[in-house]
Amino acid sequence: MSIRLLLVDDDAVVRAGLSTLLSLRPDLEVVGEAATGVAALAKAAELCPDVVLMDVRMPELDGIGATRRLVGEWTGPAPRPRVLMLTTFDSDFHVYSALAAGASGFLRKDTSPEELAHAVRVVSRGDAMLSPAVTLRLIEHTVHRMVQPDPAVARGIGLLGEREIDVVKLVATGWSNAAIAEKLDSTESSVKSRVTRVLAKLGLDNRVQLAIFAYRTGLVSISPE
Repeated sequence: MSIRLLLVDDDAVVRAGLSTLLSLRPDLEVVGEAATGVAALAKAAELCPDVVLMDVRMPELDGIGATRRLVGEWTGPAPRPRVLMLTTFDSDFHVYSALAAGASGFLRKDTSPEELAHAVRVVSRGDAMLSPAVTLRLIEHTVHRMVQPDPAVARGIGLLGEREIDVVKLVATGWSNAAIAEKLDSTESSVKSRVTRVLAKLGLDNRVQLAIFAYRTGLVSISPE
């Protein structure tokens, strides 16, 4: 079954280019386009795509606001569409705002077609995908901010069992589900289910947000070199 895509960008040329490039992949299908955040919400409700490629700056409603509403107010069939931000603007403000709004990934528009197609596949599976530059900045920012654990966020730890905390620590340090399963003498499906349960308990949307939670609560830290 192909991955169904909705392209959201106020530039018709960009939408046409993305549609051409992505449609060359047999497992990807562009099912719709929208030029504004408001139109994106309507199209998403109508078409129920698997992944929405969302620009940041658009008229009427920007991509971050559209993502927040799409993720927070989705009433269509599960699973709801995943949002992959694709933009020329990768300032820290845009990155953190997008992730806080519920985006599953953040890439620049100069990403190669192969990397973009890979990111779409990753996001469609429910995982997160960030460009290398964004990932590095996220780590640096997290390390800088999390010298002291955030007491308010730390209360979320009380919702988790011992085994779930072990999984959170490993996710935050970049372990895959398969690697975590081997480490904890479990199965990949069990680890995936546990990650999903932890995300639901904490009200988080993806593994990136879970990693941020781990650093903010002091569950993991960066050791000085």
